[in-house]
Amino acid sequence: MKKVITYGRVRETAKEKLREHYDLHVFSGQEDVSDASFAEALAEAEALIGLRIPADDRLLARAAHLKVVSNVSVGYDNLDLEALTRHGVAATNTPDVLNDTTADAIFGLILATARRIPELDRFVKDGEWEREGDLPEEKFGTDVHHRKLGIIGMGRIGEVIAKRAHFGFDMEILYHNRSPKPEVEETYDASYCSLEKLLAEADIVCLMTPLTPETKGLMGRGEFQQMKQSAIFINGSRGAAVKENELVEALKNGDILAAGLDVYQQEPLPADHPLLQLPHVVTTPHIGSSTGETEDNMSLLAAENVEAALEGQRPPNLLNPDVWESGGKE
Repeated sequence: MKKVITYGRVRETAKEKLREHYDLHVFSGQEDVSDASFAEALAEAEALIGLRIPADDRLLARAAHLKVVSNVSVGYDNLDLEALTRHGVAATNTPDVLNDTTADAIFGLILATARRIPELDRFVKDGEWEREGDLPEEKFGTDVHHRKLGIIGMGRIGEVIAKRAHFGFDMEILYHNRSPKPEVEETYDASYCSLEKLLAEADIVCLMTPLTPETKGLMGRGEFQQMKQSAIFINGSRGAAVKENELVEALKNGDILAAGLDVYQQEPLPADHPLLQLPHVVTTPHIGSSTGETEDNMSLLAAENVEAALEGQRPPNLLNPDVWESGGKE
């Protein structure tokens, strides 16, 4: 029976599906190739399904029988596609099933930051409302409706954010992307523009790019200084796409008004991180896809990718098609 490793937050629904056909070995996700039991299982495994463990030359050197690495996420910056292709290993991810859920979370972050909801929740619970009476003007938030939203990275999730912004909040939409998307412009009355124009004009700047060499450190001191002082920055991309210390500096200096963040350079975010000391920063713990229904669907799709690869079929979400065209690993 073919051996499959699951690790991290693979849902039980997917594990049950895989157990029907494969010898399943379950790990917590804290392991790596230096862990003896994980390395022993990896030496015989034909599939690896999970979220964060780097699939690189170091791992692949210990995985002689591996045929597929299946990420339970749309992002895949932990996958070295060049190394996987060189070793004849298929790489897959789980796009689309999390688009709406992630867009909901990002729009929640926009609203929570603009209307200062976490801060004012604490204002009520700490008894300040009772003591103060009317809400002091310095606690007022800012409107979201009819404002200008700038989306950096108009991928699948960016599109459903634009849908909510246009139809739900009557927002004007600017976007910056590797290339224009005429259907998005027509459907949501969005305008394609340079990054400089977007930063200068948007009231809310929403970063939704994948992490690539080009987007690593994309937002830094210069970019924050180009934004309006009344602007809000939202990061639903990856932590490494932002120079975090320069974001802290921009917030302290008043270069921008506030920030809503779901991703960070280090996760979990350390309790003493300076971002956590700023009242005008809303922080969530990388919750983009974190609903039970969506996590189940992501894990099941990741399992389908594994099953297809192990049964000699092209996985539905193949990231390195050259592997399949060359026949993969025998």
